[in-house]
Amino acid sequence: MAQLRQFLKTNILAGFFTLLPAVITIWFIRLVLQWIDKIFLLLPRAWRPEHWLPFPVPGLGLLVLIPALILTGFLVRHYVGRQIVRLWDEFITRVPLANKVYFAVKQLVDTLMHGPAKDFQRVVLIEYPRRGIYAVAFVTGVASGEVQDKTQERVLNVFLPTTPNPTSGFLLLIPETDVIALSMSVEDAFKLIMSGGIVTPPHRNSPHTPPSP
Repeated sequence: MAQLRQFLKTNILAGFFTLLPAVITIWFIRLVLQWIDKIFLLLPRAWRPEHWLPFPVPGLGLLVLIPALILTGFLVRHYVGRQIVRLWDEFITRVPLANKVYFAVKQLVDTLMHGPAKDFQRVVLIEYPRRGIYAVAFVTGVASGEVQDKTQERVLNVFLPTTPNPTSGFLLLIPETDVIALSMSVEDAFKLIMSGGIVTPPHRNSPHTPPSP
């Protein structure tokens, strides 16, 4: 009986975690299609699909959304569109609460679109906020000027990002001897930070990583 319970538990959990990403993806796509189809509610009643189609067609709103995206993309790449976006940003800045949500999402989208900052030279591990606790950070350069003159060791400029929005964070000036170099790429480090540790890049040379079959 114990073996049967263990068999059921193991396989149920394996099946659950295998199907979960697919189920969430299908649910998300369905939700997006339903939201897109609501675009037709902005049209006059006589122009809506239910008046000229005998049955509903999921995702039909894409026929309206895609041209709208093309037109928006064309405008923002030119002077008039950029001015409209600038005016909108100035307006939303004055709206309490909405401004924080808007700019947080905008920063996140900019990060996803343009990738990690090119000024991030390499990924390191630092002890923060105290000894024995580690955080992933990025080296942005070597300290110079007064900062370097008043320290006895070679000091690095290290950017410590926040989760899940890595575009904000802290600048730390850390002695190079206190920095642990990592072999992961900047892109993999961003995935790790933005996912809150859910997406962990593999390290094939690690003794903790099981060998490939």
